[in-house]
Amino acid sequence: MYWAIKPFFVFAAIAGSFSYFIFRSKILLNTLTSLPTKADRSDHIPSRIKSVFVDVLGQRRVLKKKAPGIAHTMIFWGFIIITIGTVEMMVDGIFRGVNLSLLGEAIYGRYLLVADIMTLAVLSGVCFGFFRRLVLKPAYLKTGVDALTVLAFTAGLMLALFGMNSFRVAADPGSTLNQYFFVSGFLGNIIHQSGLSPDLAFVGSEVFYWLHLLLVLGFLMYIPRSKHLHILAAGPNIFFRQLGTSKAMIKTDLEDENATSFGLGKISDLSWKGALDLYACTECGRCQEACPASLTGKPLSPSNLVHDFRTELFAHQAAILAKKTEELPNVVRADSGVTEDVIWACTSCRACEEVCPVHIEQTTLIFESRKNLVLMQSSFPAEMQTVFRNLENNFTPWAFGSDTRADWCRDLEVKQMADHPTAEVLYYVGCAGSFDDRAKKVATAIVKLLKKANVDFAILGKEEKCNGDPARRAGNEYLAQMLIKENVETLNKYKPRKILTGCPHCFNTLKNEYTAFGAQYDVVHHTTFLSELIEQGKLKPAVGADKEVTFHDSCYLGRWNDVYQSPRDILKAIPELNVTEMPRNKNKGLCCGAGGARMFMEEKIGTRININRTEEALATGAKTIAAACPFCSTMLTDGVKAKEQQANVQVKDVAEILAESIT
Repeated sequence: MYWAIKPFFVFAAIAGSFSYFIFRSKILLNTLTSLPTKADRSDHIPSRIKSVFVDVLGQRRVLKKKAPGIAHTMIFWGFIIITIGTVEMMVDGIFRGVNLSLLGEAIYGRYLLVADIMTLAVLSGVCFGFFRRLVLKPAYLKTGVDALTVLAFTAGLMLALFGMNSFRVAADPGSTLNQYFFVSGFLGNIIHQSGLSPDLAFVGSEVFYWLHLLLVLGFLMYIPRSKHLHILAAGPNIFFRQLGTSKAMIKTDLEDENATSFGLGKISDLSWKGALDLYACTECGRCQEACPASLTGKPLSPSNLVHDFRTELFAHQAAILAKKTEELPNVVRADSGVTEDVIWACTSCRACEEVCPVHIEQTTLIFESRKNLVLMQSSFPAEMQTVFRNLENNFTPWAFGSDTRADWCRDLEVKQMADHPTAEVLYYVGCAGSFDDRAKKVATAIVKLLKKANVDFAILGKEEKCNGDPARRAGNEYLAQMLIKENVETLNKYKPRKILTGCPHCFNTLKNEYTAFGAQYDVVHHTTFLSELIEQGKLKPAVGADKEVTFHDSCYLGRWNDVYQSPRDILKAIPELNVTEMPRNKNKGLCCGAGGARMFMEEKIGTRININRTEEALATGAKTIAAACPFCSTMLTDGVKAKEQQANVQVKDVAEILAESIT
């Protein structure tokens, strides 16, 4: 009689839970497909499949944090293995005898052994999760009801599974399958030796069977509206991730006559990939831990940003699905978690994206939000008004006339492309190298090194304009595109074989963003080019003035373009020079605070990012802080002055250090 009734209840429970799960999932999927496309991620399918294997199955990024990574990996793989048994349990509940035992006792037994061990592994991982949230309490990790509920669900599932299998062993102590239960067998023998009858042990097994089944189905219903939505979204999000390190901002079609808005104003302006990013977030807090703005008391937390965008998306799903988005509020507003202070605090260093286990692209949310604030609402930090005006009138962020752009090299006998259009290398000097007194010295060092190596090069001189990075990162897409198009016209006139830059921001923009505007050239940063000249024997460093050096990684050279080694190779090539790394270096390096157009904005909230980084550099004991970016050099020099160490410590570009060592 019992087995006649049981299948009905099992089927009803499974059908009900799955129906709700499919219903909620369908709403989420429909929301994705109702949003603008904007992002095409259908290229390089083999590489994308590899990403899934490496970052989902291999948990590569998760394991970058050792203890939490191991705990999560145990839970992840434990769930995969245990789910096989859970599905088997459901099927067997409806169709008695249809289970893995049909494969033979040897195979079935080995599965039971592995599943029992993995149940213990999952429970151990969950215990660590509770300990981390309730005892260790790292500042970046959220410990809300949702996180604790998920941990409680998981713990309950594992304990119910142990209970079911332990009483199963006690109910049939003579079964040959009992030898495969590593933990449950031990517990089952204790129950059996306590004198509990087989009939009562069977009842206990059934009680835990139903408890496990109901917890599974309850968890299934809970997932679509919890942080564990990432169980469904993380794999697809990793598959559709931005491949490689280099990344360009989205090019907005400003001539689209059908466009009613530009950038990300309302939540309905999200692309499907942007929404998938929100679904995929695990709320692990690693992005917040790495964010320089968050570390220095700014209101920006990349984790909170994604959470607040997702909350907004869930709140307005019905309007999005009904195509009634006209009355939706702006995402960035004073009464939401995403305020203007949050959006403008970002330095665009991409530390958040570097550490994210599921490859969320937080900077896209910020850049597109800034774009809407500037173009549609004319809302931006007051100091950017002067920068925008200078860029429009002088083609540089500063109030220098464009006709003086080549004055820095007046006495260096530098050729210009107008007079030497067949030059092998176009040295794109950039605004800092052309106008900033400190950066001019770096540009001069680069010129002297190029001449020493007999490189055939020329500059654009008056024809060069700002690459557009400050305007674009500050949301002024219209002004940025104007500058880009004028530069593209000039570049395409000369068609240089190679473009050399002295600034990572010029390097990144020319290399990664000009291609969308019809200018695809071989672009190289000066540290890479100079390193190659040393390797080719065209530059031969001797003993220089600097002995103890620490190197600061530029975000736009490193995390935006994966260039870490070439500046270090230059320093290592100089005899008697010792390089001491800062604790946070290479892809873990801390931003100087100047990226994302923050170079031109006041830092009014919290402590200064450049001071934080300077303190770390000074702690190495090095007498020289080496950089490879004019913005970084400025920020670190200001930091050294603020710490009153200018008499003891210098900030130099790698090119300057190399030039001083060349005989």
